[in-house]
Amino acid sequence: MKAVIQRVSQSSVTIDNKIVAEIQKGLLVLIGIEDSDSQEDILWLTSKIANLRIFGDENNVMNLSLKDIDGEIIIVSQFTLHALTKKGNRPSYIKAAKPEIAIPIYENFISQMELELGKQVQTGQFGADMKVSLLNDGPVTLIMDTKNKE
Repeated sequence: MKAVIQRVSQSSVTIDNKIVAEIQKGLLVLIGIEDSDSQEDILWLTSKIANLRIFGDENNVMNLSLKDIDGEIIIVSQFTLHALTKKGNRPSYIKAAKPEIAIPIYENFISQMELELGKQVQTGQFGADMKVSLLNDGPVTLIMDTKNKE
């Protein structure tokens, strides 16, 4: 499971010209799922994201987590995070899980994040053509991969 985590001042997801998710201060998380992802990956990644100390404290030092600031989050599925680009110019998405595997994992990830944060999270729509808008705060952008936890 791969994730791109962006600290945002605001973010939204629009589908068919309708805003389906919108937040202010918090995180936009793009999540890519592969066949080998497990419950262990979900638990590790949701805990890490919820507790990452990437928000400024009273001295503007990154010491606070999403939990600490009671921030908001949008989770968006993004199979292209598993693109293989070594050969040629057309990315291969063979490592990305097919919908029948990815959707239950994605839904489980969302549920676990809600448990981790103690509140409902906002999402995009799996497989939809989404327009994702964000104002990256910092900018702060992190990439995490459950296959490389070091």
